[in-house]
Amino acid sequence: MGRTVFRPLDGILLLDKPAGLSSNQALQRARHLYRAEKGGHTGALDPLATGLLPLCFGEATKIAGLLLGGRKAYEAEVVLGAVTDTDDADGQVLRERPVPALDRARVEAALAPFLGRIRQRPPIYSALKQGGEPLYAKARRGESIEVPEREVDIEAIELRDLAGDRLRLAVTCGSGTYIRSLARDLGEALGCGGHIAVLRRTWVEPFTAPRMHTLEELQALAGEGGEAALDALLLPVEAGLAHFPAVALDPAQARRIAQGQPVPVAGPPETELNLTDLNGRSLGLGRRGEDGQVWPKRLFRWVAHA
Repeated sequence: MGRTVFRPLDGILLLDKPAGLSSNQALQRARHLYRAEKGGHTGALDPLATGLLPLCFGEATKIAGLLLGGRKAYEAEVVLGAVTDTDDADGQVLRERPVPALDRARVEAALAPFLGRIRQRPPIYSALKQGGEPLYAKARRGESIEVPEREVDIEAIELRDLAGDRLRLAVTCGSGTYIRSLARDLGEALGCGGHIAVLRRTWVEPFTAPRMHTLEELQALAGEGGEAALDALLLPVEAGLAHFPAVALDPAQARRIAQGQPVPVAGPPETELNLTDLNGRSLGLGRRGEDGQVWPKRLFRWVAHA
């Protein structure tokens, strides 16, 4: 089999990540199917987790950090009565305790303190870095790790089902929230411990009603329709900026922005903006200063031809 020849490709793929792969493994499989020169994902999903993993190819990688910071929604199944070292079913069981008799009212009362702006301790096995190295690498070597708490936002938690030692939750939250930590802490609040057994990410802002594509679907399309069929699934870069205010620039303003110069645009200061041409094509991101001038922040390569 010949070596893959990669090509320049811009766009966003809404991948339905399978269980058992890391986010980077899923990215690399999709990138090779597309033969995309450059690719990145927008925030890791655990190997156990499935669901929406937006992949950015080419110029779309410039907005990957913005997608990483958006709101997200998950469906989770929590197993009570056992604590694991990874806070999910992939880990080793550290402690088991009996599960008390639970009803909906008791579980919902235990969930209530986790709503809103809370302090949460991330899992020891996570991609967070300490001293420039991911925590999971330190944990695998058996190092003693102190993970500081941090503030996160949990917008909504719905108890979907309660059956014996298993709970099903739907969670809407802000960036940086760990559902594994929520499961662990809820288990402690109920006096028996807990961990995630099943986790699925259902949406990531601004893709709140996503049409996701599996790797199997992509593989089949590659065989049947070739790259044209694959490319038809890509969303334009603009789709990733739908939740930012858009400012249309005329050709003269676009030229100034392309040269790194500001342009005056009315509106509130300190606002992140999607700068577009008069046809609605995004030129990149800008930021409005206190003086009303909009400065370029991160521009796409085609801005020079706007």
